[in-house]
Amino acid sequence: MTPAVDAVNFNVPQRLMNYLGELDTFIEREIKPLEQADDNMRFFDHRREYARTDWEAGGLPRKEWEELLEEAKRRADAAGHYRYGWPTELGGKAGGQYDLAVIREHLAAKGLGLHNDLQNEHSIVGNNPMVLLFKAYATPEQYARDYDMLLNGHIKTAFGLTEPNHGSDATFMETRAERASRDGKPGWIIRGEKMWTTGMHVASHVMTFARTSGEDGQANGITCFIVPTDSPGLKIEEWLWTFNMPTDHPRISFNDVWVPEDAYWGEVDKGLGAAQSFVHQNRIRQAASSLGAAVFCINESVKYARERKPFGRALSENQAIQFPLVELATQAEMLRLLIRKTAWEMDQLDHKEIERTLSDKVSMCNFIGNRLCCDAADRAMQVHGGLGYSRHKPFEHIYRHHRRYRITEGSEEIQIRKVAAYLFGYAGPNRKRD
Repeated sequence: MTPAVDAVNFNVPQRLMNYLGELDTFIEREIKPLEQADDNMRFFDHRREYARTDWEAGGLPRKEWEELLEEAKRRADAAGHYRYGWPTELGGKAGGQYDLAVIREHLAAKGLGLHNDLQNEHSIVGNNPMVLLFKAYATPEQYARDYDMLLNGHIKTAFGLTEPNHGSDATFMETRAERASRDGKPGWIIRGEKMWTTGMHVASHVMTFARTSGEDGQANGITCFIVPTDSPGLKIEEWLWTFNMPTDHPRISFNDVWVPEDAYWGEVDKGLGAAQSFVHQNRIRQAASSLGAAVFCINESVKYARERKPFGRALSENQAIQFPLVELATQAEMLRLLIRKTAWEMDQLDHKEIERTLSDKVSMCNFIGNRLCCDAADRAMQVHGGLGYSRHKPFEHIYRHHRRYRITEGSEEIQIRKVAAYLFGYAGPNRKRD
């Protein structure tokens, strides 16, 4: 009988297994000592939310916290790890989506720590979706103009897509940009508001998606502007406090903000593809991180259930403890295969083709992964009892953080709708044209 498919090797390649070992060695040698120094554990133990948050400065991250993250990132970059996923011409190792999915699961499964704190996307192996976005969509002229600044960290971008009145319906955004000269120079005037523009307190620029032509609901007609954060008329209106603090998520306004003619990435009227590139990269990697965090919760629960002996018997002997953890472990195994298969397929396609043919699988990974993590954290709290509910265990922090991913980068309802559109032929490669 002819096999339906070629032989498939489900093992992680040896070269990637070797690299995970390198990361583990680096963490023990460089990151763990830094984590233990100067009471830096206050950022990870039961004091973490208080220690990280400058409550008197609008709830922003404390300076000491961000300086610690920067030092960890500096060490990771010096060791050649931070830019693993960057293109080689930008100083990276060209690690693909598959590699990054495996790495992010591996790091998240270690639990909280300076090696990988996802509350603000900190990791010794950087996420940096902007880098690949820039490479895929910047014109040769834009590449020549911004390459050095991006490479050297002189361009730090916030992401301005969501608006107060428009979240998932990005094509209905109210922010507008019109051509307007100033002092004899051609340019654009931008008017509107954005929400959840994460990182504005340290950003040099904000990627601002604005309608430049067309009608509400049309994908074309949106342009991705690169707006300096010190531009006159750009204002941080408020810092939005969240379920998991600190916050670096503001609402911002653009009141007649002028930018030069060439202050955009990609092409005029075709900027929505850049946003799709951003979310696809983030969605698959968040799915892997959520899987890793879920695995951590499952493993910690199993360990505790074997050690805890109420009424003289280990908790692990009770089916009420066993069965829910079996369900979660099974879901984790299945999700891992889907994430890695999808990530591998993403590596075979360019950014535009991913949206046309694979976007539904990315959405499947993400919404299921985020749900799984929340379920696993909740179950870990239940297994650990009162201690699990306390901040002396990391589960409440994991739950509060990963709960956001069921909303951000596209709510799970929007992602389910994406899957439905592919499944029923309203979009994707099986689109029916009646």
